[in-house]
Amino acid sequence: MKRALISVSDKTGVVEFAKGLEELGYEIISTGGTYQALRDAKVHAISVDEITGFAECLDGRVKTLHPAVHGGILAVRGNVEHMEHIKSLGIVPINIVAVNLYPFKKTILKEDVTKDEAIENIDIGGPAMVRSAAKNYKDVAIITDPADYEKIIDEMKEKGAICPETKLYLSAKAFAHTASYDTLIAEYMQELAGMETLSDTVTLTFEKKSGLRYGENPHQNAAYYSQIRPMKGSLNGAEQLHGKEISFNNINDLSGAVALLKEFDKPACVCVKHSVPCGVGEGDNVYEAYMKAYEADPVSVYGGIAALNRTLDKQTAIEMNKIFLEIVIAPDFDEDALEILKSKKNIRIMKDGEVGIKPDKKYYDMKKVLGGLLIQEADTCLINMEDVKCVTKTQPTKEQMEDLIFAFKVVKHAKSNAITVCKNGQAIGIGGGQVRRSWALEQAIDHACEMLGEGVTKGSVMASDAYFPYGDSVEIANKAGIKAIIQPGGSVRDEESIELCDKYGIAMLFTGMRHFRH
Repeated sequence: MKRALISVSDKTGVVEFAKGLEELGYEIISTGGTYQALRDAKVHAISVDEITGFAECLDGRVKTLHPAVHGGILAVRGNVEHMEHIKSLGIVPINIVAVNLYPFKKTILKEDVTKDEAIENIDIGGPAMVRSAAKNYKDVAIITDPADYEKIIDEMKEKGAICPETKLYLSAKAFAHTASYDTLIAEYMQELAGMETLSDTVTLTFEKKSGLRYGENPHQNAAYYSQIRPMKGSLNGAEQLHGKEISFNNINDLSGAVALLKEFDKPACVCVKHSVPCGVGEGDNVYEAYMKAYEADPVSVYGGIAALNRTLDKQTAIEMNKIFLEIVIAPDFDEDALEILKSKKNIRIMKDGEVGIKPDKKYYDMKKVLGGLLIQEADTCLINMEDVKCVTKTQPTKEQMEDLIFAFKVVKHAKSNAITVCKNGQAIGIGGGQVRRSWALEQAIDHACEMLGEGVTKGSVMASDAYFPYGDSVEIANKAGIKAIIQPGGSVRDEESIELCDKYGIAMLFTGMRHFRH
């Protein structure tokens, strides 16, 4: 008689699977709660301790870690010595192993979980059986996912056995299962121990949240994976209320828009196109914030994303509905505002109560490069105000100071080299992705004048994500009527820029903090 060992934490479909195996002539071995569930369902299972000759001990910590189990799984059927050896030991081969692991993920996601409870839900015997069966996949089928039960039974009924290709597929899936499980445990234990995340080796685990129609382009396959342990302020809690399926580019753009939105405490709106901010506004309410963001570039915002950090009201929804927006995301929507937006079939409406909330713990940015991975702490700091100093004779006014901080928030999220020109809580010009800083400034000024009219930059302020290597940017700023500048400082030619600012009566602040974004 062939044998199947079934020991599962997730008991979905396990009774039906076991009954299907019995019909195909399999003897069922089981453990603990699974054994009881099968017996209650009239499945003639035998307990693993009947096979090992030892009762479960240490509160169930030790039950399957025994040669009678692992010998039956690991013996290579085509190896005469292996088969004679297990026969001499009275070990019977095990042909199918159905195991899924203690619910470690479910345990640590509970709000009130204790360290001891989490550790007690670290499975030991389960992963050992999974890996044993997966290693010996040519002779043993390992099933870790209840979704595979039915197809395995169907295949055995149709073909009389599980195909070699299926066994290989199940083995690969099993190793991925234990790898993800162990990685989640490692992350938890490292956090408990206060270990440095940028260690000698890095193993990451994410779970598939959704398949996507395609990637950045239609010929690229893609999927969205989310981190398993939730972090306040992430996009994983966003709920789609209306519209077409969200795309790869939508998610990428949303991430950029929301990251910039989190810089603001006052009502704010961030408009993004192709992951680049094209309009940013701050006001006394979301309507004022949206109008500032929209009016800064009504052309580019078409087909873009609008992210807001306050509940969206009817007045703002009416204005939004005058153009085509791919996505609107906000912490909530007034009922009448939602109905107005839903009148357009294709707009994607996203509700995320944490859209304006800053993350509650340290997190990391990652960039995949050819053959490697770059990891860095996320750039979560804007300015240390104690380090900010005015280096010019002219001091910024209170109003200019507010706009300078606003401008620095925006430039932090524009692509380097980056310049933002701002006025009255509105980013009137954004220049980014230029190989010369002066070109980024010219781009920002030209953009502002094209959208809002000649002379709009008079009395405005500007921010730079990095220092000025030359004084040409000050010359350009002066011609545009810019009256205050904020930048990190630190160039060997800082004096040149300072002297020019003093010459033209421009206030300039050094922050001591650079915000490159490549």
